[in-house]
Amino acid sequence: MEFNTVLRSLRYALDYTDQQMTEVFALDGYKVTSSDINLMLKHEEQDGFLAIDDVVLGHFLDGLITQKRGPADPNRKAPLPQALDNNMVLKKLRIAMELREEDMISTLKKGGFVISKAELSALFRKKGHKHYRECGDQLLRHFLKGLAIPD
Repeated sequence: MEFNTVLRSLRYALDYTDQQMTEVFALDGYKVTSSDINLMLKHEEQDGFLAIDDVVLGHFLDGLITQKRGPADPNRKAPLPQALDNNMVLKKLRIAMELREEDMISTLKKGGFVISKAELSALFRKKGHKHYRECGDQLLRHFLKGLAIPD
């Protein structure tokens, strides 16, 4: 899924202003302005569209985790940066929102996607594990849609 689309969907689901978005980025040490946010949230075909990469989205997701759960333990080693794929986006959102298995299944169901516990757990396994399953764009799209729908 395109990183700008994920960012746009999260802003809608969380109902954040440009200022709140800049604050979330700042929590992970990434400095952006409200005008940068405005350009990031534009659609590809619009003038001034600013494409973001996995690193920028990673800063937002890590800032969101810090905002929702508080700062990480300073004695804990920071994990090595990884390329951000749909599975990592889903995992970081699960951490930030403190969602349990049932919450994830419920959110996906609200978004119009039915999944079993076994299928869900396969999304969070390590790449290379025999039961690992790649998170497709459609699943992530339905999850983001489910986040936007109030309980």
